[in-house]
Amino acid sequence: MRKPPPPAVSLLLVFTVLISVGTLLLMLPLATNDGSSTRFIDALFTATSAACVTGLVVLDTAKHWSPFGQVVILMLVQLGGFGIMAGSTLLLFLFVRRRTTLRDRVLVQESLGGLQLGTVTSIVKRIAIFTVVCEVIGAIVLSIAFTAGPEAGPPGDPLGIWWGIFHSVSAFNNAGFDLTGGFRSLIPFVDDWIVLLTVAILLTLGGLGFAIVGDAIDKRRWTRMALETKLVLAMSVALLLGGTALIGFTEWSNPLTLGALPTEQRLLNAFFESATLRTAGFTALNTSAFIESTLFAVMALMFVGGASGSTAGGIKVNTLAVLVIAIVSTVKGQPSATAFGRRIQHAIVYRALTVVLLSFGFVFVIGLGLTLTTDATFVQTLFEAVSAFGTVGASTGITPDLSDPARLITTFAMFIGRLGPLTLVIALAARAHPVAYRPAVETVRIG
Repeated sequence: MRKPPPPAVSLLLVFTVLISVGTLLLMLPLATNDGSSTRFIDALFTATSAACVTGLVVLDTAKHWSPFGQVVILMLVQLGGFGIMAGSTLLLFLFVRRRTTLRDRVLVQESLGGLQLGTVTSIVKRIAIFTVVCEVIGAIVLSIAFTAGPEAGPPGDPLGIWWGIFHSVSAFNNAGFDLTGGFRSLIPFVDDWIVLLTVAILLTLGGLGFAIVGDAIDKRRWTRMALETKLVLAMSVALLLGGTALIGFTEWSNPLTLGALPTEQRLLNAFFESATLRTAGFTALNTSAFIESTLFAVMALMFVGGASGSTAGGIKVNTLAVLVIAIVSTVKGQPSATAFGRRIQHAIVYRALTVVLLSFGFVFVIGLGLTLTTDATFVQTLFEAVSAFGTVGASTGITPDLSDPARLITTFAMFIGRLGPLTLVIALAARAHPVAYRPAVETVRIG
């Protein structure tokens, strides 16, 4: 009897099917405003960007896509952000009410970041509630803000409600797709505290994930929280504040970005850019006008991304936290990585190191490929590569001008970035065979 494929392979196949279906739907004349058929490569790029919750676009989402096309994009974002098998399991709960198999549970477990096997079925229900509550509240607040302003039409225009729903789902899933038109992202709302803070809260909750938010709410006290929750929250706050300080410092006097704003709006936008450019790709500033120092700082944030099991990409905050703890423990001469009175297994440290090194290598290859297929500068192509891998969606403005080979390279980068380099290696590699012995130990010089 033929064995079923490993969960990682199944996850890869499910994402492939979702992107394929999305590509076909976006190629329909019904999906465009002018009734024309979108090129395959552009439809594939958009479907991958949506399913992988990235937000990089080669076509204007507001002007090129019809309401049907925008709904397709939004559904791809929702399914991709929530986790494909998590969504399928949810449908079983709501409509079929069948009990999921062990293999299904393992697949959902990988998709959502390694939740304990026996609790996956019940947790998926809670994830659905968490997602719906966040997106509905966000949609209500944003709809009120959009219907009151001129960007979505005259005050009271129902289009503002659609904008509210679209941007709420896009923000919570860290996708970065917008309907403002002209590839402007949220620049028209640079002085709108309600819009920017609402989007920032949504993408932060989505970037933390249910496991972290749920544990923090359930335990309430810091001392009772799981080690992973403490690490993610501490590192996320450090990255948010550090990013705010860096962006504020480097762009404070730039007349094309923060320098053109009043002091309080400079602080607001430095905070917003730090929050969104690590995971979502929304921006209220002209990213192409950032100085190179800022771009490198943003690339570091994008490379890290959000938490494991969240809607964000990157190497994950958890991974960075484990490596930082391992480094600090090594400097202190401790035999194991320890934090908050707990010891982290060596296998976890090895996995974190593997993820980082594979990710660096992958970004290098993607960046090299883009430099060979575009006329953009080195910093612009590297920024694009990191953004695609981290499924962030931020760009210096070169995405619509990418050549077809560059679009294919970027599409591949988004796909790998969503699944994770380590997951892909596990999916494609042969199953490891256990050995009955341990090799002898020998010393190797380091440094």
